This record gives sequence, C-alpha cells and structure tokens, in this order.
Amino acid sequence: MAQRITSPFGTFSTAREVVSGQDLSGRTVLITGAATGIGVETARALAEAGAEVVIAARKPDLAAQAVADINRTATGPGARFEMLDLSRLDSVRELGARWGDRPLHLLINNAGVMACPLDRTADGLEMQVGTNHFGHFLLGVLLAPALERGAQARGAPSRLVSLSSIGHRRSDIVWDDIHYRTRPYEKWGSYGQAKTANSLFAVGFNRRFAGRGINANAVMPGGIMTPLQRHMAREEMVAMGWIDPETGAAREGFKTPEQGASTSIWAAVGPELEGIGGLYLENCAEAAPWSAEAPMAGVMPYALDPESAERLWTVSAETTGAGAQA
Repeated sequence: MAQRITSPFGTFSTAREVVSGQDLSGRTVLITGAATGIGVETARALAEAGAEVVIAARKPDLAAQAVADINRTATGPGARFEMLDLSRLDSVRELGARWGDRPLHLLINNAGVMACPLDRTADGLEMQVGTNHFGHFLLGVLLAPALERGAQARGAPSRLVSLSSIGHRRSDIVWDDIHYRTRPYEKWGSYGQAKTANSLFAVGFNRRFAGRGINANAVMPGGIMTPLQRHMAREEMVAMGWIDPETGAAREGFKTPEQGASTSIWAAVGPELEGIGGLYLENCAEAAPWSAEAPMAGVMPYALDPESAERLWTVSAETTGAGAQA
C-alpha cells in the first residue's frame, strides 16, 4: 500500500487534544447518537472549538442533558437537539426535510446498536444493519446537498465520518440474506456485517461526492465502555476479556469515551485528511491491513473493496428509495 496517512496523535490521545488550536467558528456539525458515549465527547470537543453542533438522537431527555452539559463549555453557538430515530426511515426523511437548504460542514454518523437479539426496524430490516447502515445511508444521501453547500460556502471540502469497528472482521456482507430472513441469526455476525457496511458506505459516498466537495472516511474508535454494550450481560463481557471479573472495570487497552472520540475528531478536522476520502482510520491514523498477528487492529480488504461498495450502494438505494442517481 502507499505510505499510510498518520497524525501527531495516537491510540490514547483525547478528543480535546486532537481539536486543540482549531477554530471551527462558522461550521455546523450534525452528529447522530451524540446523547451518550463517545458521541457526547465528540460533540463537546467540536463545540468547545466554536462549531455549532446538532445532536441527532432518539431520546429527547438524554439529548437535553447532553446539550446542557456541552453548552457549559462551548465557545460558540453550542449544541442543540434534532429528533432522529435511525430505525425508522420516515424519521430520517423528516430530519432531512426539516434541515432544508441550510449548509452543513460535518456529518458524523456515530450512532449504533451492537449485539442485540434478533429484531426488525419499523421498515422490516434486520435491526443492526438497518439502524447502523441503512438509516445512516439515507441520512447521508439526504444531507449531501447541505454538505455540498457547506463546502461551497467555506471554500473547502465538507466531511462525512462513518463509524465502523474492528468488529467488521466478523463478517463481510452476506449478499443473499443481509437481513437474516433465512439463515440463523448470530448477533456478532450481524454486527460485523453492519460495521463492514459502514466502511463500504464511506468508500461509496466518497466516490460519488468527492468531486462535489465532500469527502468521507470510516473510523474505528477503539474499545470503550459506553451504553453501546447495553445488550451484553456482565458475564459475557468477562468471558470476552473486556472487564475484570473482580472489579468490573474495563481491561487494560480500553479507552475512555474522550479517547474514543479522538479518531472521529481527527477524521472531521485533521489537516492531514483535507481532500482525502475512502479510508478506514483508527488510532488517529490510516489503518494498516488486518493480520492474524494483530487481530484487534487493521482493516479487512473486503471492507474497502470498491466493487462491494458499489453493490452495497445499489442495494441501499433500492431499500431506502434514495441515492439511485447519486
């Protein structure tokens, strides 16, 4: 591969460290799922750098708490809330309609569900891929014109950040049964497929919109204990080596939420990535290829495959009714 893109930051850098010295005045950011977890820390760091931050989430009470907390240290317009339930495509369309023609400079697709029991979205899609990918696909396509206007107004590319995970190594896209209609459901395979889709979305989006002033990259935030683990029992996390059985604390190597937000922030504002897209990033650098010697890092080739990205775009456009002409 060509020389990897790196930054001055590393595995345990914090979101504040990555954004330090940046003036984001005049920029508008929309972050999904920013009412909890690393989303809050992503929003906080950007608001403290002067950006207007829109928290798009499905729980108004949690979002109100996050907005109030973020606005205590924001230096610019601060944060506000928009209702968004990614498991309902009509909710995504409603947000797109409400946004109208306002310019947008950063879209961070942060929200996600992990390892839940078999469930269906309001539109009949398997819950993990339906929420993590198809909801975000529709949102990205609907807000692409706003991102394009943001690029034109600022005279510099807008960016889309698509949160993936090392969990993508668990599954490529299973094209003949994406939604587990015939094959047995396995929650980690489902999560892996969804995270592969998140990476392929960045590849496909960047291919279509880079020429219109929008770049997209995928991000692996790292291991962080957040509400993302809400579907996992303590015993399962102990068995997987995630938490200490005696103390219940996260094992060494896990990041704090603020550390977990750092690669999202770098993807959003890092000067090393200006005009660059279609990459998978981790630990504030472009990821190396996955290897068995370091199984919890790197990117599988299928998660960046351009032909798979095109195939997924076609399926996603057919499923959501958007993006076919993009």
